[in-house]
Amino acid sequence: MGSMHIDVWLYGPLARYGGCEDRDSYANPQVHLPSGSRLRDLLAHLGLPTEERGITFINGQLSAMPGLQPDLDHELCDGDRVAFFHLKSMWPFQYRHGSAVLPELQREFDRQGRTFHQQAGSAPKE
Repeated sequence: MGSMHIDVWLYGPLARYGGCEDRDSYANPQVHLPSGSRLRDLLAHLGLPTEERGITFINGQLSAMPGLQPDLDHELCDGDRVAFFHLKSMWPFQYRHGSAVLPELQREFDRQGRTFHQQAGSAPKE
């Protein structure tokens, strides 16, 4: 089985999971995982509990939000860029003004009858 390279960005207090204990702003570890690994495997490799992450982007596409994490079984590919934001981080500009969404997250929005910008825990659309 081959391996793949993942470009990881950890923001805020999550930087400690990237080996940056002395920095609270960001870490950018370069991770190698076996081919076919999923997001949950990346989290395990980093030692990052999924409950500590807020929004997550995979290749610039929103994949998870606080309380809504349908991306755990998303299969990663060589060269993917994954960004994890802390629960207390400000939501990035791209989210506030719309961004692409991974299919897993869009299916969850559809399943719950919510629109893209409606946060987890909000009332469903009529």
